[in-house]
Amino acid sequence: MSTLQSPGGDRPVRAEAVVDLAAIRHNVTTLRARAEGAHLMTVVKADGYGHGMVPVARAARAAGADWIGAAVLEEALALREAGDTGPIFCWLTTPGEPLEDAIAAGIDLSAGAPWEIDELAAGVTDRPARVHLKIDTGMSRGGAVPEEWPALVRAALAEQRTGRIEIKGIWSHLSSSDEPKSAANEAQLATFTEAIEVAESFGVDAEFKHLANSGATLALPETHFDLVRPGVATYGLSPFGHALPSAELGLVPAMTLKARFAMVKRVPAGAGVSYGLTWTAPRPSTLGLIPLGYGDGLPRHASNGAPVQAGGERRTVVGRICMDQCVVNLEDDPAAAGDEVVLFGPGTAGEPTADDWADAAGTINYEIVTRLGPRIPRRYVDSAAVPTAPVER
Repeated sequence: MSTLQSPGGDRPVRAEAVVDLAAIRHNVTTLRARAEGAHLMTVVKADGYGHGMVPVARAARAAGADWIGAAVLEEALALREAGDTGPIFCWLTTPGEPLEDAIAAGIDLSAGAPWEIDELAAGVTDRPARVHLKIDTGMSRGGAVPEEWPALVRAALAEQRTGRIEIKGIWSHLSSSDEPKSAANEAQLATFTEAIEVAESFGVDAEFKHLANSGATLALPETHFDLVRPGVATYGLSPFGHALPSAELGLVPAMTLKARFAMVKRVPAGAGVSYGLTWTAPRPSTLGLIPLGYGDGLPRHASNGAPVQAGGERRTVVGRICMDQCVVNLEDDPAAAGDEVVLFGPGTAGEPTADDWADAAGTINYEIVTRLGPRIPRRYVDSAAVPTAPVER
């Protein structure tokens, strides 16, 4: 019997991603405890890593998140439109975007080059732009490299003196916090600390210095400064993968991806499955057809190996994952169209996890949940089974 129901609960659906908001709140509480007094920013970019940006942001605020982080302007503005009145930080813009809308909405913005300072100043109307200056500490993405950092700081201070901008923060991003012992972390921390000292020598008095992402929040307390920015850990997924599972970090995965078999059939030995016939039944077998594929966000690279749970047992995807469907081998076990299959979840009932799917696809758990598309409805629950306090470590 399937438990998948339409939003109104009156008829079953083909698939759904169930998001437990109690797990989100628990994870935020756990991360706040690990932040050791620093402010906490819950990152909800990419539709809350596929979980739903607005519901996640509301759950995070309820659990005490001081800030919400959004990558792009449309995300930050949508949060304001949804009623979020707290601090929001947005860090990824391109020339000519409507910065004036974000400034008017009181959204904190990033600048990593003097031209960004110019655009921010030009977008000011009735309130100064709240700006966080970004230093490239070694990841070679956004931000000013150390040689160009003084020019960025001078440009920001010049506009601050006009009253058009207010320097609120100095920030950067770590490349290797998922490997806490990597020498890159120490090198980036040293560059970040030096950048703060240079900025302060010019007269910058930034309220927030922030560097730590999920891995650093959990494992590198020396990087916490005034504010931490956990992303994937908010959703109960470990940034360290199987090396340090979620349960050992006190995190609870929030998403369970379910579907119902669209068809179950018996095939003879030698029957090929899916495009290219890359899997052939070694003996008479029962196959279940799952109505999800790479058009829904399942990674095609997980073909012939991704795990699912059906009938209480682990099964394996056989053949290539198609745009809208994939096939699992049920061997000789009974099943019927409409039966529920769990692709991944917290793992507490023996079901596969996002980490298991990541292993099958040769990727990371971040991608497994984030890439799930809009054809899969999200259903929000509030589970009493989630612990109300963080796990002590």
